[in-house]
Amino acid sequence: MNISLLHGWLPILIQVLAVAALITAVGRRSGRWLARRAPIALACGVALSGGTAWFIHYHALSDGPAPLPLWLWTALTGIALAVAVLGWTGVRWWQRTVALLAVPLCTLSVGLAVNSWTGYLPTVGTLWDRSTDGDLINQIDEDTALAMRLRGQHPDHGMLVQVSIPNQASGFPHRDELVYLPPAWFTGSTVPTLPAVMVIGGEFGWPEDWPSTGGAQQAADDFAAAHGGNAPILVFPDTSGQFTNDTECVNGPRGNAADHLMKDVVPYIISRFSASTDPSRWGVAGWSVGGTCAVMATVMHPESFHTFLDIDGQLGPNAGSKEQTIARLFGGDAAAYDRFDPLTAMKTGGPYTGIAGLFAVSGSGPTVHRLPYQGPPPVGDPPDSPEAHQQIADYLCAAASSVGIECSVEPKPGDHKFGTAKRRFAEALPWLAGRVHTPGVPEIPLPGAAAK
Repeated sequence: MNISLLHGWLPILIQVLAVAALITAVGRRSGRWLARRAPIALACGVALSGGTAWFIHYHALSDGPAPLPLWLWTALTGIALAVAVLGWTGVRWWQRTVALLAVPLCTLSVGLAVNSWTGYLPTVGTLWDRSTDGDLINQIDEDTALAMRLRGQHPDHGMLVQVSIPNQASGFPHRDELVYLPPAWFTGSTVPTLPAVMVIGGEFGWPEDWPSTGGAQQAADDFAAAHGGNAPILVFPDTSGQFTNDTECVNGPRGNAADHLMKDVVPYIISRFSASTDPSRWGVAGWSVGGTCAVMATVMHPESFHTFLDIDGQLGPNAGSKEQTIARLFGGDAAAYDRFDPLTAMKTGGPYTGIAGLFAVSGSGPTVHRLPYQGPPPVGDPPDSPEAHQQIADYLCAAASSVGIECSVEPKPGDHKFGTAKRRFAEALPWLAGRVHTPGVPEIPLPGAAAK
């Protein structure tokens, strides 16, 4: 179950079988068929690939360009479909069977290309867990967690608790969510008041992504083991409701995701798990869209959060151009767009006191602390390129610095995949944990701040 889906023998084997099946399905045809039908099959492949590219771009399903293998395998899938239909007659039964087999093999190769692009499902085991809704390591339900406390059971590792948070306040239809409780939560005669950090994933995915693929559960366990069982409570909310619904953590036609976080999740974690009510003991972290959400939630709600970690986030909610974003995410309400725009929120909500954030960038460059104002927002580079990540982080940190938010931009080599997010979260956890006043954990300065 630990066989890699990102590299190694399995993806290569599937792709080789797909090519072999397609070649076999096309081969040994008559010259007339090749002259008349093969160009149609090729046109179908080009059309499917081009249509997919248009769909992704038009609906802003990605901030950056897709990798070449995705378009190649999409085209081959279109060709395989056409060959199966156009070449059904005039060949033996086994060649028809191979032609049919080429279609799912090419389709599976498209999925592998998408997964390689995002890194959401690194292993066969991860795919199996998502497909079967299987439990993660040390996952329990809420009643079991409370029973463990009552029995005086003190685990030497954290527990991942599955919760069904009521949504009466937001009306947002969401999947079950997860809460990491460190070993310290289970010790003592009364439930300790611990800090909490919401950890938000990318554009498409599941609440299980961060604790598993993102390694947040293991990072928290390792941190707690080095700090006498102390670590923040980690909250893994659902901001999309379903895999294909990109809310960008705002309220709008795609659902009131922002209200779900603020009016459903935060109060529930405080009431059910005795998390602190002090905003200086709450933080938000996220990758990609989740990083944008982290900045947005903090600057819009300084009464709830004083700390954020933004890993490769964008300037603000993004569903295409500004006009498309206003239409798709806010139903045409430009005022609502402005309310959720971090730059506008900082201008109207500042100056701030006691707020700090770290922009972790996938790229190269110097670590900087408290940047001066830099003028107009960056444009020109592909949004998911290292250059764009650097420009966006620099610009947001400059804007934040101008309204009293302490921040640093820390670039490190990597790519815009969950594997990089996993590493950056683990590296930032000591700063996060100290910043939200985790018991027994010293507060450390932001990267680049010590030299100033």
